[in-house]
Amino acid sequence: MRHRSLLSAACAAVALMSAVPALALVQVPPAPVPAAPATPDAFTYQDMITANRLGDPQVSPDGRYVVYSVTTTDVDANSRAGSLWILDLTTPDAAPRRLAISDQGANTARWGGDGNLYFLSGKSGASQVWRVASPTSAPVQVTNLPTDVNAYRISPTGDKVAVSLAVYPNAADLNASVEQGKAIADQKTTGQVYDRMFVRHWDTWNDHTQNHLFVQSIGRDGKATGTPAWVTKGFDGDTPSKPFGDESEFVFTPAGDAVVFSARLAGQTEPWSTNFDLWKTNGLSGDGTFTNLTDDNDAWDTGPVFSPDGRTLAYRAMARPGFEADRYQIVLMDLETGQKREIASNWDRSADTLQWSRDGQTLYTTAGDVGSTKLFSVDARNGVVTPITGAGHVSAFQQTPSGFVFAQDSLREPGDLYFKTYLGREMPRRLTQSNPAFAAKSFGEYEQFSFPGWNNETVHGYVIKPAGYVEGRKYPVAFLIHGGPQGSFGDGWSYRWNPETYAGAGYAVVMIDFHGSTGYGQAFTDAISQHWGDRPLEDLQKGWAAAQQKYSFLDGDNACALGASYGGYMINWIAGNWSNEFKCLVNHDGVFDTFGMGYSTEELWFTEWEYGGTPWDKPEGYQKFNPANHVENWKTPMLVVQGDRDFRIPTAQGLSTFTALQRRGIDSRLIVFPNENHWVLKPANSLQWHNEVFGWLNKYLTPAQ
Repeated sequence: MRHRSLLSAACAAVALMSAVPALALVQVPPAPVPAAPATPDAFTYQDMITANRLGDPQVSPDGRYVVYSVTTTDVDANSRAGSLWILDLTTPDAAPRRLAISDQGANTARWGGDGNLYFLSGKSGASQVWRVASPTSAPVQVTNLPTDVNAYRISPTGDKVAVSLAVYPNAADLNASVEQGKAIADQKTTGQVYDRMFVRHWDTWNDHTQNHLFVQSIGRDGKATGTPAWVTKGFDGDTPSKPFGDESEFVFTPAGDAVVFSARLAGQTEPWSTNFDLWKTNGLSGDGTFTNLTDDNDAWDTGPVFSPDGRTLAYRAMARPGFEADRYQIVLMDLETGQKREIASNWDRSADTLQWSRDGQTLYTTAGDVGSTKLFSVDARNGVVTPITGAGHVSAFQQTPSGFVFAQDSLREPGDLYFKTYLGREMPRRLTQSNPAFAAKSFGEYEQFSFPGWNNETVHGYVIKPAGYVEGRKYPVAFLIHGGPQGSFGDGWSYRWNPETYAGAGYAVVMIDFHGSTGYGQAFTDAISQHWGDRPLEDLQKGWAAAQQKYSFLDGDNACALGASYGGYMINWIAGNWSNEFKCLVNHDGVFDTFGMGYSTEELWFTEWEYGGTPWDKPEGYQKFNPANHVENWKTPMLVVQGDRDFRIPTAQGLSTFTALQRRGIDSRLIVFPNENHWVLKPANSLQWHNEVFGWLNKYLTPAQ
């Protein structure tokens, strides 16, 4: 009888469905309505999503021009478009102008030593290297390869180009790799077979290709000639690394007769290894032999740059294998003797991309420093470190004969270009205004504060007043928790978690750089490993209390905590271990079950370092601070967001969070983005994300009193 009843019900349901318009079957529960902007001119998340994005400045060899990229957003078309712009640095008050080569798509502009401007464009049907002899001349296609170029380098003498291509490493040559790809695409079977990890990485399933380097000669006509030499043939690994590597991981030798590249051997251990080494090709013939220049270090070595005289190779090196957030130390290698020495060993900051000064006496780099990311000079002889910039976030820099052009942003402003002389004493001079309309917008004022946190050590945070702040009012609070966990919510701009968008909606903002954050010394960063749930939580609790005591406009009883990735983990941890503090919670791609993460995430070195080993060897490390073990204490309403292409924190984690909330009868809402990864990147999805998040805040937080 039961089966017959179910069948009858099913038939009735089908009949009913056939009579209902199709749209009725896919109706989405309406989102809560976000609060109105705090003031008519307040900066909003709509402004942030449509903002122009400036980056990647490149200065010509003679110092006259800087070329940079600008990305614009069309929310209605759900698309972004990039273009290249140029500014004459020798003409006072010169206006930037868009380069005509952008009309059919242009990106990754790089100057050659010969003064030609090279760039990538897909206007021939595939992403290839092009060049122009001057900013106004007609472009010439340099490479004409059967597959996309994903990164490139021009040799110092301008007569060769190295390109990174995705190929099947077992193919005989480039053409054979292309034919192999076609044959695989024509197969009727769809089963994917693997005998080693990575099976998938970040947001992409492994298609069995690797990034490999090829070199071609460039003729007098500016075009690449001859058969591309597969110079990393026989190397089992990616160059650049997936998913975020770029041309900073490979470089021609000064003579242009070999390539040095940073890579990790694939093999069985790749998902739990951070052992990137610097390898040198033995010539450019692709004979399948290489020299390991850093075999003495089993941790991460990367970013090779040769000194102007060609005698020294500088690079960055970590010391501890398996730890992705170790400090990058600057190392100098004498190319004649092979001897290595660290410089600025006592500088307790992690160096980013390196550049040599033109005289070879100084290295320039950026590094996080107490909430800011500054440009520093490092004396190559004695290791003395000197800051060049101050507050804010320097994302890129280039040298000119008289100083630096650098891209800098802050909590209040997106990235623009600035100039500063080598003297470093004057205020930077602004070169661009990528979002002029923002000058009329109202932003929240912000300041950094500090307090005694875990172990009575100094911890820093930021507080932002809402736009249109009125003295004497109490404001609802967005308590933002950063991810990483080795990261920072510092004095920098974001296009995903932008604190000023919360201020524009009438919320005060509190952000704490808890133990584990970067830019405060390596010991401070190390403190979170195997301590995800105690030390950072203590910092958050003490920071929240300190902020309320210092800033009377914070309404501590009218606050919501929000976080993504590790921040999302902390939201789940707060739900079970600090459950009476917040009126609502927002969890984006957060870890629910740390034990399950040890078996389902892709970069295993991360979980094995953070939890003290493998799940079978150190189960207690995975269970000690596991949010899944405290669900019985959950009671706070939570919005859960999950990207279905997030292979770092897989979908099951978000579904488990939502299941726990629903099963306990807690008001909750789940948003799944099938085509997003760990980040929400598509403009329309970003708008939906903000509508949902700000609607959730408005549902539970009362306006300023």
